[in-house]
Amino acid sequence: MPRPNVILILCDQMRGDAIHADGNPCVETPNLDYLASRGTRFCHAYSAVPSCIPARSILWSGQSQWHTGVLGQGRGQGPMPNDFAHTIAGEFASAGYRTHLVGKGHFSPHRASMGFQTMELDESGRMPDSEHRQWFRAHAPEGVSPDDHGVAFNSWHARPWHTEEHLHPTAWTMSRSLAFLESHDCTQPFFLNISFARPHSPYVPPRYYFDLYHTRQTPPPHIGEWSARNDDPVTAVDPNAWRGRQTPEAIHRARSAYYGEISFIDTQIGRFLNWISRYRRAAFDNSWIIFTSDHGDMQGDHHLWRKNHAYEGSARIPFIVVPPKEYRGAKRAVADEVVELRDIMPTLFEASGIPVPPTAEGRCLLPLLDAPASNWRPYIHGEHCQNYSHEQEMQYVTNGRRKFIWLPRISVEQFFDLESDPGEYANLINDPSRQAEIAIWRGHLVKELAERDCGWVVDGELHCPPDPLVSPWKDRRWTGER
Repeated sequence: MPRPNVILILCDQMRGDAIHADGNPCVETPNLDYLASRGTRFCHAYSAVPSCIPARSILWSGQSQWHTGVLGQGRGQGPMPNDFAHTIAGEFASAGYRTHLVGKGHFSPHRASMGFQTMELDESGRMPDSEHRQWFRAHAPEGVSPDDHGVAFNSWHARPWHTEEHLHPTAWTMSRSLAFLESHDCTQPFFLNISFARPHSPYVPPRYYFDLYHTRQTPPPHIGEWSARNDDPVTAVDPNAWRGRQTPEAIHRARSAYYGEISFIDTQIGRFLNWISRYRRAAFDNSWIIFTSDHGDMQGDHHLWRKNHAYEGSARIPFIVVPPKEYRGAKRAVADEVVELRDIMPTLFEASGIPVPPTAEGRCLLPLLDAPASNWRPYIHGEHCQNYSHEQEMQYVTNGRRKFIWLPRISVEQFFDLESDPGEYANLINDPSRQAEIAIWRGHLVKELAERDCGWVVDGELHCPPDPLVSPWKDRRWTGER
């Protein structure tokens, strides 16, 4: 049997509940639902540091955020390192794979290889000379730019795409991915990263996909009993506001466009499935496919927008693993173990027969495709430094059933029973009947921070120093010493 191909489909800022197969009755994702039916969907997948740069640092290195040195985007942090000892693409290339990225990398500098042999980039407005921008200038009507829709890069504003559908970066990303597959030498295994820059704002899907949702009801935002502290009318008027109450009409418009972006991505995945099953059937049958996102999007939940938050809309992500056709073993449709982005590296390497490097801190997910694990991790630890405001800085631990959150700069703790309250409406931190359970979960966070010896635990209690939390690996690379 030839070595398997590997296809990693990565979205930017897609919530874990934004797939029909996850139980969302509003969003239409027939192609993602089909992929989920062919593999295993992980319903408790999280982004440990839910914003682009730190999440992608974890993904590509297979390391925890402490060892990537990137604990967020903001106070005390830096860009994504480009000199990790081992990366997913780099190890595949060393093993004889052809490696290619299409779409968003968010590397620093943008054309840092991160182990890829070739790349075709769409970095939205960050990179005027990206391959998508060059192609757009050559193919768009004269005088039209990709930014003429007028929606800012982190805005909650929304509207339809302003020009032809095929010029949208989502369509371009799939077109270039298919061009790579068409020209690839089939005798060599490949690792292809199809990296969509959407549904990250600007929320501007093609007109058909916007109207698909704007003409019907979309789910209202979750507004918890504790959410009033985010009802900030001064911040809310900013088109790029990270918090604040918006009108029902504005929220419906944003959600229509956000879901529209996701359904358009789903259509492009349909293009991929149709093409590869027809023209490269053998390669398709011998491919591992992972679909996921770097983090989610609050979409108005609890009067919050964008990412960086510990709440489900921001931190929970979609995660689907589809094995090759001849993969042996019982298929488990849904796995409820808690997983995260650093698990992708060891999973793909073990699936492909590539040694897992000593820097990889994730766990291989292959056994979970067949049966529940008896000794899986009890939780994951997530965090984000101050970015939008000191109020937003957070630490959290969760297993997908319970979640403990600490907002250190404002001395707020929260505890949610996600099994009975997935919308996180009720903060149970002061519930007398939950104190023993809360102590256990607070203890998990104390353990994680105490092991860092970073001054954030004093006498066994959580402690917030005035200075930002900075990893000792921020400016030097961790080599895997234990």
